[in-house]
This record gives sequence, C-alpha cells and structure tokens, in this order.
Amino acid sequence: MQTVLSIAIDALAYGMVLFVISIGLSVTMGLMRVVNLAHGAFAMIGGYLASYATRDLGFGYAPAILIAVIATAIIAVPIERLLYRRIYGAPELTQVLMTIGITFCVIGLANYAFGPTLKTIPLPETLSGSIDLGFRAIATHRIFAIVCGLVVAGGLWFLIERTAFGIRLRAAVDNAPMAAALGVRTQLVYAVSFAVAVGLAAFGGVVGAELLPVEPYYALRYMVTFLVAVSIGGAGSIPGALIACLLLGAIDTTGRYLAPEYGEFFFYLAVIVIVTLFPRGLAGRFK
Repeated sequence: MQTVLSIAIDALAYGMVLFVISIGLSVTMGLMRVVNLAHGAFAMIGGYLASYATRDLGFGYAPAILIAVIATAIIAVPIERLLYRRIYGAPELTQVLMTIGITFCVIGLANYAFGPTLKTIPLPETLSGSIDLGFRAIATHRIFAIVCGLVVAGGLWFLIERTAFGIRLRAAVDNAPMAAALGVRTQLVYAVSFAVAVGLAAFGGVVGAELLPVEPYYALRYMVTFLVAVSIGGAGSIPGALIACLLLGAIDTTGRYLAPEYGEFFFYLAVIVIVTLFPRGLAGRFK
C-alpha cells in the first residue's frame, strides 16, 4: 500500500511538473505554429535565476519564483522580436535549426555566468517537510507541484477559451491577415503569447527543480521529453497535454520504482505504442 501510494504521488507530481513546463511548448507549436526546441532553455533560465535569487541574493522562495518568471519573460521579448518573428510560418526545418542554435547559445551563456555545476533552489520550511497521513508521509513539495499543475491548467484554459485575448490569439492563428484587417494587433498577440509560454516554462523549471534538477545541459537533457509530451498530447490542446503528461509521468515513475535497471526504457516504449495508436496525438480524444 505504501509503495503504491508513493508511486502514485511521485507520478502525479512528475506529470504535473512536466505539464507546467511543456504546456508553453504546446502553445507555441499548436497555436503559433513554431517548433520551439529552445523551450527547455527558458525553463533552465528560470531555474538558474531562482537559484541565484535564493542562494546569492537572499530572496525567499516565492519572490524567487516571481523574479524568475518575470525576468525570463523579459529576456524572451527581444529574442521573440529579433529571432522568432523571422521564422513564423517558415519551414519546420528552419525553425528547428534556429531554435536548436538558441539552445546551445543559452547553454554556453549559462555555463559562463553560473558555472558548470548543478544548482539547487532551497525550499522554505512549509515545502521542505511532509504531510503525515498516519500510514504514510507525503512530501509537501509533491503536493505543491500537483496544485501548481492544476492551477496552470485551469488558468491557461480560461485565458485561451474564455477571454478576449484568447479570441484574438485563435483568430490570429486561423487567419492572420483577416485578423489584422479587423484590428487585431497580431504581432503583439504573438509576442504576449510567447512571453506567457516562456514564463510558464520558467515557472515549471523552478517548481520542478526537485524532480528535474537544474544543471548546465538541462535544455538538451529534457528537450525530447518536453517534445514527446506535446506530440502525444496534441499540440495546442491543454486537456491533451495534461492527460499525456500524467500518463507519461505514471509510466516513467512506475518503471523507475519497479525496474530501475531499465532506465527510461518503459517511457519510450510507451511513446512508441501511443504514437502508433494515435499518430495525431490524444487531443481528439479529450476535447
């Protein structure tokens, strides 16, 4: 019973962290039509900034999260203006080459600025302890990660589906010239959407640092994981991404608990099976 509960909580927490980070990539791929392989680099930037804010500047955990999210979004604005805006609508290979180049540049700058060692983000006392259920203690941070995932899922769904900004974004994606003719500032909509996606990546990078440690090659190490989560869920689908991340989190965590010697074998086996059965992703099943 205790082992089952441990697997379930860890799987749910891991799946939610994966969702918080990868949902921004789902937005850029599904709604903005950009294959942004540098998405993990922005999550890494958020983790590095939060670590620096807590360990070197003495900020608390909550202010460090705020600093990391805002600063990463600010960093992303000129990058979107100068680089990403040039590849909107470009062939996918062009987008891949551009964004993979950005990834390696960010890795080099992070190594130069913060050093080649793993960076930790100290948790406050409220999150570093555990909740005693009587028969099992659950790490508070795991519960926190799960709650963050639920809040992000609900908030992003509301933003895209129930606000004027979401209507403008979907209009700009469906027919940018027509949207512009109707007064929608499409470039501003894209810039804000990109900043939101990057901010979510940074948020996930901080919240998930206990499960996905912040280290120099973070952006490359988890690039495929984030891309797989979006591809299986269906680019642009919030429910699909959530289901995919929870499913992959459950499979990966269970495999690591019960058969650690196999590494990520079960994770990628599941990917092969799901892609074979649902080549267009799970989005159509969960709309």
